[in-house]
Amino acid sequence: MSYFHAGLLSIVEGITEFLPISSTGHLILAGRILSLDQTEFMKSFEIIIQLGAILAVIILYWKTLLSNTRVWQRILIAFAPTAILGFSLYKYIKHFLLGNTSITLVSLFIGGIVLILLEKAYREEKYISGKIEKLSYKKAFLIGLFQSISMIPGVSRAAATIFGGLFLGLPRKNAVEFSFLLAIPTMLAAAILDIYKSHMNFTSYEYSFLTIGFLGSFVTAYFTVKYFLKYIQSHTFIPFGIYRIVLAILFFLMVG
Repeated sequence: MSYFHAGLLSIVEGITEFLPISSTGHLILAGRILSLDQTEFMKSFEIIIQLGAILAVIILYWKTLLSNTRVWQRILIAFAPTAILGFSLYKYIKHFLLGNTSITLVSLFIGGIVLILLEKAYREEKYISGKIEKLSYKKAFLIGLFQSISMIPGVSRAAATIFGGLFLGLPRKNAVEFSFLLAIPTMLAAAILDIYKSHMNFTSYEYSFLTIGFLGSFVTAYFTVKYFLKYIQSHTFIPFGIYRIVLAILFFLMVG
């Protein structure tokens, strides 16, 4: 890895983390295009730089996070399924799923189809509008179950949580915002767990790569989140589904 690679991957992370297109999948595919080996550090890099994206959400939603404990209650309940499964399956996820191009491509392709079908089936007027703090604990937990599926590379944490929220009664904007907020404990826990498991056994060069990755993902995620909220107010998720399918096919032809 070079400083250029670290910067480029941080931009990929920041742009894709909160969009329903799978940031992990894009990082894996970007690594293949750049001919970067999926070493243990590379896998840790892909996890730890998510902290920059988390900081962007915290800055954008700090008032809500500080003033509304009812929102935090629902976030933590939704986080529980992923926390339990992620901790239990950590070794399997990092050593088998992360870096697996085949699984990533299949997930991107199937996920794109599912995204289009779900968008076609969804009708917001059928659902009662409600704020995040009024979401029942049961529904918050179910959204968390949807999120746990995203431990499979290419599935997309954002897509799983957004559509989980939509079909459990949250309006489009609220479902997207809940996905943003749920990312905070989810990615923070993933990064802390990886740092603990790796014992921070990084070289000085690797620390500099992590710093670049953190800063790059923070800046790009900050603007992506602001733009995405405006986008979904007048657009559907179908373009993201088409993008996933096309990307999976093109990359399959490249590596096939």
